[in-house]
Amino acid sequence: MGYLNGCWNRVFLALIASFLASPLFCHAEEPAAGKQVEQQLQIGGRDVGYLLYLPDGYEAGQSVPLMLFLHGRGESNGPLSLVKKWGPPRNVEHGDPLPYIVVSPQCPREDSWSSDTQQELLLKLLDHILANFSVDADRVYLTGLSMGGFGSWRLAADHPERFAAVAPICGRGNPQRADKLKNLPIWAWHGDKDGAVPFSASVDMVEAIRQAGGTKVRFTSLEEIGHNSWSAAYSSPELYDWFNKQTISGNRQ
Repeated sequence: MGYLNGCWNRVFLALIASFLASPLFCHAEEPAAGKQVEQQLQIGGRDVGYLLYLPDGYEAGQSVPLMLFLHGRGESNGPLSLVKKWGPPRNVEHGDPLPYIVVSPQCPREDSWSSDTQQELLLKLLDHILANFSVDADRVYLTGLSMGGFGSWRLAADHPERFAAVAPICGRGNPQRADKLKNLPIWAWHGDKDGAVPFSASVDMVEAIRQAGGTKVRFTSLEEIGHNSWSAAYSSPELYDWFNKQTISGNRQ
């Protein structure tokens, strides 16, 4: 009897461990076309809050591109609604529709997008969206500003095969990993008067990628602009036109 009880205990513990490791979806407001809503996803016992925008005319069964946006440090310190302050979530909140499913998670204030923990959670969140919405898996785009630029450089270098294009705004990457990024379309932006993240951080990454043989990297230097280079970047129609031309399958050619 004791042996059987021990077996059942082990089975029960295994089931609990499996449950905690699996994403548990819960939401505050039902997603709908043309709306940006707050969502929660529980992954391994952690609550991941994110904004979800479905473009106008979205219907299940379509094939819609996906944009993953990573905010800066300032948007960690407050409610999830703070993530709407800048970038794509700001655009759609102010009535500027984008043709993407826009996913904008919030990083905990005690962590950063570049940490191992957050990088793993971002991938699991991405997998959840791909599994539950009608995403064009060939057109998954990544962008982020400041701390989100750091996170974008790392996520792209670790998993270049998962993204069609990346736009890191005033971030910093690891030039020693440039070889991983040489086949990935990248458009970096940085203000030359940035006092928070050195302008040279983007310059070094772009030069390292080009030295590694990369021919798909672009760089926009914003003259006389400080840390806020994201306002210019995310208000540029050319940036979105560029995103729309990129595909994962095209990067293999």
